[in-house]
Amino acid sequence: MSQQGGRPTGPEDDWWGQLYDDSTGDTGPAPVPDSLDDRFASAAGAVGGTGVPGAGPGEGAVSDPVVPAPRSGADDAMDAPRAPGPSPQRAPWEPPPARPTGPVTFPAAAERQGPERTPPAPPTVPPPPPAPPIWPGPEAARSTPAGAPPRGPTAEPGPGGTAPPAPPPAPPRPTGPPPTPPPSADSPPTPPPPADPPPDPPEPAFERPVSSPGPRGHVGSRPPTYDAEPTALPLADPDDLDDLVADTVLDGARYGACTVRAVSVRGDSARYRGEPRRDSLLTARFGTGEQALLLVAMATGARATPGAHRAAAEACHWIGRAVGRSHARLVEDIRAGRRGDLKSGLHRLTDRSLGKLRASAAEQGVAPEEYAAGLRCLLLPADPECRTRVFFGVGPGGLFRLRDGEWQDIEPQVAEIKGEPVVGFGSPPSETPDGDRLTMDLGIPTPPSPYEPAPEPPREPFRFRTSVARPGDTLLVCSGGLADPLRGEPELGDYLAERWSRPEPPGLAAFLADSQVRVKGYADDRTAAAVWEA
Repeated sequence: MSQQGGRPTGPEDDWWGQLYDDSTGDTGPAPVPDSLDDRFASAAGAVGGTGVPGAGPGEGAVSDPVVPAPRSGADDAMDAPRAPGPSPQRAPWEPPPARPTGPVTFPAAAERQGPERTPPAPPTVPPPPPAPPIWPGPEAARSTPAGAPPRGPTAEPGPGGTAPPAPPPAPPRPTGPPPTPPPSADSPPTPPPPADPPPDPPEPAFERPVSSPGPRGHVGSRPPTYDAEPTALPLADPDDLDDLVADTVLDGARYGACTVRAVSVRGDSARYRGEPRRDSLLTARFGTGEQALLLVAMATGARATPGAHRAAAEACHWIGRAVGRSHARLVEDIRAGRRGDLKSGLHRLTDRSLGKLRASAAEQGVAPEEYAAGLRCLLLPADPECRTRVFFGVGPGGLFRLRDGEWQDIEPQVAEIKGEPVVGFGSPPSETPDGDRLTMDLGIPTPPSPYEPAPEPPREPFRFRTSVARPGDTLLVCSGGLADPLRGEPELGDYLAERWSRPEPPGLAAFLADSQVRVKGYADDRTAAAVWEA
């Protein structure tokens, strides 16, 4: 029977059955039969042993044969930790010790590898001869850090686990230029190496561009007497808190081709004394779309009167109601250029509003001149195709136009019209039988206001002007608090001309800062409205 279990087809090979046969000679005749122990002793002697375990001295036995330790693997890794010392040896056919059932601590690599498991050292490779020194360039000098050990071959351990003697260290590499050999008689002298180029000149320090200066605090040779910021608040009545007036009012808008900025600021003297602002400002829009009409009205109460701020606010409210109720007709007249109709109609609305103010003074038992106010208004149509601007009012103040960087005072004068009439905006000026020059005389007498008995004392003349704006113009309407320093201090006009001639209109905050630049000797309230034409 063969090893595979089948029947042999040829003569049976009996080597397998004779392997452990006692009568079969193996290596020659022996005095005693060859046993399994004899064969084990022979195999142990071949691998380094000299006898059989347990044999006495009469049997020629010597020390126990050394059996190689088992290979380290999963069985050894799972063994329980052993005490330090040589590991007990076991034969390959001996069963492994029982594995522990509890937690197992894996021994360190040094414990698992006994002294007999020390791997043989690799063969020693002689180090290569040191290379001749090469003059390093700047890149090599920078690549080796200062104080680093010289680079060279690593010493390998010898057969006995000891490293061979290290080769002598290479001489340090010079870091400077190579030495110049002495000149010989046969060779021409070597020119010296070129000198290093001079260092580049230092770059100039970056200078941040200086931004345009901000608004100025004041103009003129001397600062104003009063402080720039408010000092005292006006006295308040707990039963009439609606009578309080804010220190500053700021507003603005953009319609069509124009941008509007309006402001009213309490004067330095009123801020110092705790008096209310006597100027009043009203900005309103009536109508929608291209039929809309913008009204900017400003009034100034009489000086040194208790209710001056109330009179100014009432004048603005009365004229606002009158214009708002007639805004549709006013827009038609402005578009059609009916200058005469505009003047007569606005004159009537102004007289009626001031007449109601006088009637209110009579009801309060106050003299009419004490409860009065100057009034200045500006009408701006929202239609972008219409560039006609209408000014009308009564009392002191100013009307200016900034064109090409220069201020033009276009305030209508009493009994005199400055400038030529605009084509298509009414008839040329004519004279009345009394010799007064009017913009237009329609021959229609103006009836007296029903709120006053008769025009006894002469009152402020009515001022009216229409103008066609050009792109880049700036129209300024202001009360006497700003008109007077503009006419009396040229430096203020130059400053505002430079600030307001820029391509973009100023914002609300910038317009407020510009309008309250102070001038010594002018401490009244300031109210102004400016229109920038795109």
